[in-house]
Amino acid sequence: GVHWLGHASFRLDGSATIYIDPWKLHSGRPADVILITHEHHDHLSPEDIAKITKLDTVVICPQSCVGTLRGDVRPIQPGQTITIGEVQVRAVPAYNTNKPNHPKESGHVGYVVQMDGRKVYHAGDTDLIPEMADIRCDVAFLPVGGTYTMNAEEAAEALARIRPQVAIPMHWGEVVGSERDAKRFQELAPEGVRVEILERA
Repeated sequence: GVHWLGHASFRLDGSATIYIDPWKLHSGRPADVILITHEHHDHLSPEDIAKITKLDTVVICPQSCVGTLRGDVRPIQPGQTITIGEVQVRAVPAYNTNKPNHPKESGHVGYVVQMDGRKVYHAGDTDLIPEMADIRCDVAFLPVGGTYTMNAEEAAEALARIRPQVAIPMHWGEVVGSERDAKRFQELAPEGVRVEILERA
């Protein structure tokens, strides 16, 4: 199952429990794998990571995040894949094209996670980038809030490139972006892509 924990934070439940960018967690089951997209405070929260870490939790993150974290921490760059048990994690580029917040050379990432025969794409903090044309997934989590990332229109255009079965808007309702952005994204989605606006778990 997929649980949206607010903002850009998700938990995937299956043969493993995977968190992506855990932030402002109320509580949560322990993680097998934690994926961090980049070092900004609303994505990299050592305090939240500590809440869900057990002895054998693996944390995967860009090099810029490694210094702040303890335990089994594995750096990753765009294009690299790390396999943990049955779970395959591939890092893909995430960057801004027309804003200064997430420069390409920072090495920020999104992730394509393969678990239980399904592929889930978490775009990270990104604009509409050419690399999205190469992404294949069943479910896509895309930022829609604008300001620091794509807005609803750009995210809908990304869907036309990626063509997942299901898309879930993120990066709204907390720092920037509102439910209006999520609904606009839903309205603009290309035919054949189902957009689900999740309630915060």
